[in-house]
Amino acid sequence: MLAKEFKTLILPLSRKLHQFATRLTQNDEVARDVVQDVFLKLWQKRSSLRQIENIEAFAMRMIRNKCYDLHRGHRTYSLEEQQSSWHEEEKSDLREELDLSETARIIKKLINQLPELQQKVMHMRDIEQLTYDEIVDQTGLNINAIRVNLSRARKKVRDELSKYQDYGIERNQTNTAKILGR
Repeated sequence: MLAKEFKTLILPLSRKLHQFATRLTQNDEVARDVVQDVFLKLWQKRSSLRQIENIEAFAMRMIRNKCYDLHRGHRTYSLEEQQSSWHEEEKSDLREELDLSETARIIKKLINQLPELQQKVMHMRDIEQLTYDEIVDQTGLNINAIRVNLSRARKKVRDELSKYQDYGIERNQTNTAKILGR
């Protein structure tokens, strides 16, 4: 889809999308941001928009999903975003910064050990922050298969990270006990 087609098919929907977003968010500023984000995603997906029968309904669904995501506050953050925000909040505590950096490194390593499909789905959802619909479009997988693989990947990373952290606590307690002569 060329820019001219995009302008004639998508941009005229802006008023309707904005009204819908305002109704869902109860905030005009947030609604404008939501519409802007949706337009950006539509522009990024412009090459595949021809396959969509009803672009207006598709855009409305994107608005709805984005508003629900904002409402739920379940935005996922990339490891790099988490690491940089951790560093900003805890600059005074060098030890904690090192621990967080180490944790991010371990999480990346654990993700790389996952089966290829789980790695791909987790990367698309948690790193690239794509919606489930976008992942379906790019992979051709069933949405349930995506959710199952994402759930399994997250559980595996969480469990392995927990084992690693528990081992570190046990090791520190053992070392402390040795130092104290217990």
